[in-house]
Amino acid sequence: MATRFEQQTGLEQQRVANFSAGPAVLPLPVLERIRDEMTCLPGAGASVLEISHRSSQYIAIQEQAKARLERLLGISGDHEVLFLQGGSRLQFSMVAMNLLRGSGHPAQYVLTGSWGKKAVEEARREGDVQVIYDAKATNYDRLPSPDELSIQDQAAYVHITSNETIQGVQFQELPDCGAAPLVCDASSDFLHRPTDISRYGLLYACAQKNAGPAGVTVVVIRRELLERSAEDLPGYLSYRNHASADSMWNTPPTFGVYVLGLVAEWIEDQIGGLPAMLELNQRKADLLYDVLDEFPEFYQGHARSSDRSLMNVTFRFADADAESRFLSESTEHGLCNLKGHRSVGGIRASIYNAMPVESVEGLAAFMRDFANKHA
Repeated sequence: MATRFEQQTGLEQQRVANFSAGPAVLPLPVLERIRDEMTCLPGAGASVLEISHRSSQYIAIQEQAKARLERLLGISGDHEVLFLQGGSRLQFSMVAMNLLRGSGHPAQYVLTGSWGKKAVEEARREGDVQVIYDAKATNYDRLPSPDELSIQDQAAYVHITSNETIQGVQFQELPDCGAAPLVCDASSDFLHRPTDISRYGLLYACAQKNAGPAGVTVVVIRRELLERSAEDLPGYLSYRNHASADSMWNTPPTFGVYVLGLVAEWIEDQIGGLPAMLELNQRKADLLYDVLDEFPEFYQGHARSSDRSLMNVTFRFADADAESRFLSESTEHGLCNLKGHRSVGGIRASIYNAMPVESVEGLAAFMRDFANKHA
């Protein structure tokens, strides 16, 4: 009879190609490291789940994770890195509470998909919000050109969603915001390419799509903006409180920070940094978009070609039956979690940093074979 350990080792061989939009695939070397250290973190005498956030062992974990992010993103002393909880939905509120409330100026929002719309809903609770671009008329299949944005230098901030997971559109170039701080929800493309962090007033990202597990959110904020956090804010909702306490104003999401640090280490040491990560992500995306372009009548891509996402490849079928067959047959081939978001339907292949090239090659081959059979 197989032992419990042997049974679990066998389960590892059953891993599928997981195209989930989030929580999403993690690098296998990171999962193996977590497994090896789960019962006893080296030097701690206990699991990372059990040690105090005030212990020297955890403080070292958080400092290393922060240092790796600073190196990967080129973060200087002008910006502060925070590890928070609550995901992007909490940031929709915190951004407006800290930067818009009482500012006397409007916040300007660029709506390119579902998550941007949700951000606007929360911001309007705190002050004047101007939607300066909304792609609703074209079902959020495109991004604005520079001449479509009327950005005010006096705006409290300008908010964008760098990658819309549901619609599969992604900013390749940042808008010029002049003197207004640029605020970016980068939840689904964080750490996927080199980033000029000096362009951002504030960048936030929940980790579970591209950088770690659910439960930890990274905020990178320009230090001068911390002064906007009003004294009457509830304590947890003040960026200034978190910055002054080095992300320990409240017990941090210790396990999430630990895993995020391992992912950052994987990018830095095994992938070769963000330039190499971008090259890998472009290669994966090209594999799938090449198939869409080869069969444009069969696979109806949602995003315009100039605005396609490297993280989420979205498409539909004219024939609903073909979509059902595609999902059924792809699952049989171990290509899983490809069903599009319930709000738009269709197919969505999320190919985040940790998605192996081999899995994307398998999906591309399946798509080409499926089209040849059914187109």
